[in-house]
Amino acid sequence: MDLTTLERCSGSYVIDDLRDRADDLVWRLRWGEDWLYVYLLLEFQSTIIDPWMAVRIQTYLGLLYQDLIRAEQLSAAGRLPPVLPIVLYNGAQVWNAAETLEPLIEPAPPVLAAYRPRQGYLWLDERRLAKVERQPTRNLSAALFRLEASRGSSEAMAIVRAVIDWLKDPGQTGLRPAFAVWFGRVFLPKRRPGIHFPPLTDLMEVYHMLAENLEAWTDQWEQQGLE
Repeated sequence: MDLTTLERCSGSYVIDDLRDRADDLVWRLRWGEDWLYVYLLLEFQSTIIDPWMAVRIQTYLGLLYQDLIRAEQLSAAGRLPPVLPIVLYNGAQVWNAAETLEPLIEPAPPVLAAYRPRQGYLWLDERRLAKVERQPTRNLSAALFRLEASRGSSEAMAIVRAVIDWLKDPGQTGLRPAFAVWFGRVFLPKRRPGIHFPPLTDLMEVYHMLAENLEAWTDQWEQQGLE
């Protein structure tokens, strides 16, 4: 696979049923002369795990394939492209949904075995992955997962400092504001509810904000604990 060809599919490739799901993304990259599609479903902050996730995945991939057929986005041999479906989950509850479609269907006579759908998906649990000891040290996804699971500002500061160092390369400049925006819109509001944070556009701003407010926040937490 040629990772340099990775691109997000435009809305013209995605049927309305999928386009309306703002938290789902469809990407593609070259696999030889053909395309490999990656369907990414973001299951974030979900309080109730959908036990029928495998059914949803099969439905979404069927709609995607129908749209690719209409758009004539087929392989050189005239076949449908392969798709990797990924479910990215960051909830606190342990994931307990079936990871393939087969266990969700009642057993049937052996003569029907060949007709049972076997759709599956790749399940990634951010919190579980953040606790895995043997994960890449210089990896932005791993850093994001560790930030999600971090327990205090000191730990978050260390991770942000490391990410800043990793993103010094000119080719990574686009990711610096992306991390900063995520930090200001997602991370900080969850950790400090009720506080208005100014727009953050650079990771150094994030680091300085943590450094300037760490002592004050710690004092507030200690007072809340005493109360």
